[in-house]
Amino acid sequence: MSMKVRWEGDAFDPECPTRVVLDRVGDKWTVLIVDILDSGQKRFNEIRLAIGGITPKVLTSTLRSLVADGLIEREVFGEVPPRVEYSLTDLGRSLQDPVAALRKWAEANVAEIVENRDRHDEAHASAGLRAFR
Repeated sequence: MSMKVRWEGDAFDPECPTRVVLDRVGDKWTVLIVDILDSGQKRFNEIRLAIGGITPKVLTSTLRSLVADGLIEREVFGEVPPRVEYSLTDLGRSLQDPVAALRKWAEANVAEIVENRDRHDEAHASAGLRAFR
């Protein structure tokens, strides 16, 4: 019987795989998928339609990565045609509160951020500088 060794990462260490985790959970599609699956199992097209603007190829890739990371489960039902549903694992559910908080913060502050960007761009355009976005 093998024992799992628990260890904690260091996101400021460039060699630490924590950065890979941050890339995954900080991805806009991951945030939206985790939030959508919080309400229960969903099929591929339900997820795609709920998100809007994601291509099937990107959704497939993101779902595969989330399954590999253990954040979601993929269940195949032996029907014709086959039915596949996705749901959060316990690990994925533990990410739901931070993801929902991030989404809500973004929704609450998007207008101010857009105004700041526009003001920044205008200031740099009038000074003859190229804005960085």
